[in-house]
Amino acid sequence: MMFETNKKQPLHRARWLAGLAIGALALPAAAHAETLQGALAKAYENNPTLTAARSGQRANDENVPIQKSFGLPEINTRADYEENLIIPGNNTSSPMRSFVATGQVSVPIYQGGAVRNAVKAAKFRVEAGQADLRATEASVFSQTVGAYMDVIRDQAIVQLNQKNVSVLRTNLQATSDRFEIGDLTRTDVAQSEARLALAEGDLRNAEANLIASRESYIRLVGDAPVDLQAPPTLPNLPASAEEAVGIALNSNPDIESANQTVNASKADIGSAKASRAPKVSATLGGGYNNFLGSLKSGISGFNVLQETSNAAAGVQVTLPIFTGGRRSAQVRQAQSRSSQAIENYVEVERGVIAQTRGAYAAWQANERIISATQQAVSANALSLEGVRAENSVGTRSILDILNAEQEYLNTQVQLVSAQRNSYVAAFSVLAAMGKAEARDLGIEGGSLYDPEVNYRRVKGEIWDWADDPAPQQQATDTRAIPAATATVPVGPPSLPPQ
Repeated sequence: MMFETNKKQPLHRARWLAGLAIGALALPAAAHAETLQGALAKAYENNPTLTAARSGQRANDENVPIQKSFGLPEINTRADYEENLIIPGNNTSSPMRSFVATGQVSVPIYQGGAVRNAVKAAKFRVEAGQADLRATEASVFSQTVGAYMDVIRDQAIVQLNQKNVSVLRTNLQATSDRFEIGDLTRTDVAQSEARLALAEGDLRNAEANLIASRESYIRLVGDAPVDLQAPPTLPNLPASAEEAVGIALNSNPDIESANQTVNASKADIGSAKASRAPKVSATLGGGYNNFLGSLKSGISGFNVLQETSNAAAGVQVTLPIFTGGRRSAQVRQAQSRSSQAIENYVEVERGVIAQTRGAYAAWQANERIISATQQAVSANALSLEGVRAENSVGTRSILDILNAEQEYLNTQVQLVSAQRNSYVAAFSVLAAMGKAEARDLGIEGGSLYDPEVNYRRVKGEIWDWADDPAPQQQATDTRAIPAATATVPVGPPSLPPQ
């Protein structure tokens, strides 16, 4: 098992969203139409989970200069002014006031490797945090793709249910007309009325699901879903689960983060062991004292010096002899935490393998479901047409027509759901492989956020007044976005790609 940092990256990063851009250009232009690429770009810019993770990583970067500071000289000054309000009656030489200024420079010379190991651990944790940021990006993108496809799916289901309600209303009217002329019974009318009532209930439920999906989209993207375009086919998908797992083991950010955490925990052991080593530092100090003319000699006509100063330099050596077992306990604690980090690495690796295989299996299963359901839709369409024709000659009942229409609707809904599930599962495969991050997706609209830029800016900063500007909100709020509705375009259902 390798725990050292692997800096190599594949020569070709999977730019599948560049394919999204090409696919979007091939789609008909529509006013205010939104593509999947556009939705991902908005989420990348405005999602609060992602902007908060970037801020957290910037805070993580600061641990490196903080640890470095313990190996740098420290300069301190102090000034005191004192006014004696009451002088003892028998003390004629006490000053009324005094001003004292002192300064000291302390330079660490040797600390047993504590600073070196602490800086090393902080650097590893920066790299782990950068990997965690990649994982957050992939997670937000996966949720965004899911929300995007949920809206398309639920919109299609609403349209299918609307069409079904319209057909059932026409059936009910035709049944009522035939009942009036004595061609059908009251039972046929009641069956049509009951099926229409159920269909209207299903439509209301589908509309509620569509509203929930649109609100979830708003939460993730920060904008309302308007005329979502069908996404293009995802390229660069693996040919087998084994291929996907192989790529994931090299590129998944969760594995990279766990790897760097192991490296950091090993450096922590060195820091703990350094607490038992001697520490050497050099000091230089000085002081200035001024009694501001208030010091009396107590002898008439004899003046005393009102100002004094001093300076001293030295070397300080500290050698821990006995601390009641605290030092060895700290070493054992660091060793146990390192062992924990190693086991966590194994757990993460197992999870990534299972996640990758599961996502691949779900993708393949839904691809087969799509194929089978497409056949079922075609068969049910023919069946419905035949039942209607047979009803016209009296060999089929109204209930047969209603059942055939319901089966046709059910298979259409199943097809829409399977198409959504397949697309989301395929994207989950890319995410598990570490190929669904901003650097892979070809996000347009500006330069990508690079956490390394901030790290390089702060890692060597030694000025004590180098503050950043006051924090400002980065993510957009959604309070001004109107509440989502269940309104859908008029026309045939806009199904996901097959």
